[in-house]
Amino acid sequence: MPVEPYQGFADDGTLTTLYGVALVLENSTLDGIAPVRLVPAFGCCLITMSIPHSKIPRFVVPSWPAASFFRAFYSGVTCLLLAGAAWAEERIPFPDPRLPVSGLGWFAEDRPRLSRLPVRLKATVNAGVWSLAQQPSGGRIRFRTNSRTIGLTAENPAFSNMHHMTSVGENGFDLYVDGQYRASTWPDAQGKIRAHWTVGKTPVMREVELYLPLYKAVTLHEVTLDTGAQVETPTPYRVAKPVVYYGSSITQGGCASNSGGSYQAILERRLGADFINLGFSGSGMGEIELAQAISELDPSCLVLDFWANPSLELYQRNLPPFVARLREKFPRVPILIVSPFYFPGEASNPELAEQQRQKRLFASSLVKQRRAAGDRHIALVDGLTLLNAAQADGLVDGVHPNSLGFFHCANGLEKPLRRALGLR
Repeated sequence: MPVEPYQGFADDGTLTTLYGVALVLENSTLDGIAPVRLVPAFGCCLITMSIPHSKIPRFVVPSWPAASFFRAFYSGVTCLLLAGAAWAEERIPFPDPRLPVSGLGWFAEDRPRLSRLPVRLKATVNAGVWSLAQQPSGGRIRFRTNSRTIGLTAENPAFSNMHHMTSVGENGFDLYVDGQYRASTWPDAQGKIRAHWTVGKTPVMREVELYLPLYKAVTLHEVTLDTGAQVETPTPYRVAKPVVYYGSSITQGGCASNSGGSYQAILERRLGADFINLGFSGSGMGEIELAQAISELDPSCLVLDFWANPSLELYQRNLPPFVARLREKFPRVPILIVSPFYFPGEASNPELAEQQRQKRLFASSLVKQRRAAGDRHIALVDGLTLLNAAQADGLVDGVHPNSLGFFHCANGLEKPLRRALGLR
């Protein structure tokens, strides 16, 4: 049969070329046995699945000069095929109870859609918010496993890349193991995402967390683990009820270099606090419909960070009723109002500087008024403690934080959030 060169892995029985010698796996299904993976190693292919000798697939070796060598080596390949059992994969289609989702408050209602708002609210929010809600910023897949390898297959139907944000953060997934960053993956030119990571040499239980893309819709098809690996529910968060963040593109995560690099994700790992991200790029205006949607959740704390999108007049008009609606629903839940952080344009644009100053004053005044009226569960977070003029190199475009900027923001918000949650 004709042989075409191919490099890499073959999951579907396609050809893999190695050092001038080709092996063709004619059928990867094998009478009902799960699909297998070809792993190039030392000039041959190891099939990573335990297969009874009677079911070992036939290999076709072309009549190249190296073919005689491989005919002689075939018995050794056969042994390696059987030895590959330890590296076999189990494919877990998503959704699955073994792959619980965190950070998407309505996931149970619309599964398997990875969306930040439920379908039934589509008609109640503006088109911009609804479109952005399909981008699962803050969504996470969490579980414990003793698998030595972890993989995923996903698809990003609207793959693109903004000029000021990495494809990893905008479109990709981050892998954290035991709270530590391990790897990332991102789509190819067709929006396909495939990853296969080795996370350890021994089968010990590990905490696994997969962060979903910040700025693109995604369909997760499956997660792969070692065959026979144990899968358990993740260790519960220290703060089980989520911190709910509402705001702008900054809140959504623009422009972190990684999907696990938003300030909310940084604080999640530091504090052991679950979170839901309801930041909407360019559309965080403080509409009452969003306050009503948030009222359906069960938060531990509410962080209102939408100062960047509305004009001064709209901010002054929308913030008080937004807070009032939330306080009506959640009489004792802490509310943190974040005022504007520093924009470098304030140094040269008097109009911008005045608008930022007025927004800071208004946020502070509202908190003081509410506290004077008896609301002891509301507090101001001065945005200049998140990012100030000396930290302006934490911005990618003079507006949106880069990864350093989100680190600064997390540092500035950590103490107020600890205090609100009753954490030391």
